[in-house]
Amino acid sequence: MIEGFIGKKLGMTRVFTGDEDLPVTVIKADGCYIVQKKTAEKDGYEAVQLGFEEKKAKRVNKPMAEHFKKAGTPCFYHLREFRGSGLDDLRVGQKVTLTDVFEVGEFVDVTGQSKGKGFTGVMKRWNFRGGPASHGSMHNRAPGSIGQSSFPSRVFKGMKMAGHHGAKRVTTQNLKVVAIKEDEGLILVRGCVPGPKGAVVVIKKSIKKRKAEE
Repeated sequence: MIEGFIGKKLGMTRVFTGDEDLPVTVIKADGCYIVQKKTAEKDGYEAVQLGFEEKKAKRVNKPMAEHFKKAGTPCFYHLREFRGSGLDDLRVGQKVTLTDVFEVGEFVDVTGQSKGKGFTGVMKRWNFRGGPASHGSMHNRAPGSIGQSSFPSRVFKGMKMAGHHGAKRVTTQNLKVVAIKEDEGLILVRGCVPGPKGAVVVIKKSIKKRKAEE
């Protein structure tokens, strides 16, 4: 079984289940194609490379065009490799759907790139409380002292300062699959996932929940 899937975040909504009002993130994952297979005999491990979001052939360079041609699949914008077990029944060029990988009620980890917020100060980036807000303080949002005196006369690495905020690879763990709408290619997971609307995310079976069951 493949341990992951590729999708695109559409946004958040809510789902009513009995007396509960659940916040869910809707992810569009309307089928990935197997572009390549890795076997234990040849590569030392079992895995499949999935392609997501079709791309015009004229926008692909020659090496990648041959890669897709060999697989007999359309060209794709996004390729990700997922490990798994018992992959003998899968073949290159085959379309994989959400229900082949996930089921309602299980837990998943979702990885994506968080929203970029540009260059921000220490109060927004690191939640500093700031200086006095009274008249004449002159350092309401300033970081304060950052270095040392005569020794060691430098700023230590890792000091919390102003800088580029967001736009990092982030994984949200243990999100429950609330619903799968196979006809629409949608998966609904409880809670929020990294990235803005339209961001490409990777959905994998939860690592911590799997280890707890074992």
